[in-house]
Amino acid sequence: QVQLVESGGGSVQAGGSLRLSCAASGRTFSVYIMGWFRQAPGKEREFVSGINWSGTVRMYADPVKGRFTISRDNAKDTVYLQMNSLKPEDTAVYYCAARVGLSMSRDPLTYEDWGQGTQVTVSS
Repeated sequence: QVQLVESGGGSVQAGGSLRLSCAASGRTFSVYIMGWFRQAPGKEREFVSGINWSGTVRMYADPVKGRFTISRDNAKDTVYLQMNSLKPEDTAVYYCAARVGLSMSRDPLTYEDWGQGTQVTVSS
């Protein structure tokens, strides 16, 4: 099991940027596939982005492609989500999650460990 703590959320105007961080502790961070998910009020949790253990494979949901960038620093046991050109529809609680395995996944049910979430609010 790995413990995850997100940070970096906040309130910005449309067009602004935020950088989310997710610090991991516990089991060896580098074995995990990491994902970012978000959940807006009244909506289901949805996949945002994922990255494999080495950082060589990255996945993005269509609504964030070209605007968000996921990265990881295994030496710091941290995964990041750089969010640019933010839109009001990006408003949500953002969660990072970890799963052990070789294959990437967009399904939140396949992730074993979750952080507590960080709020991102984008105003128009």
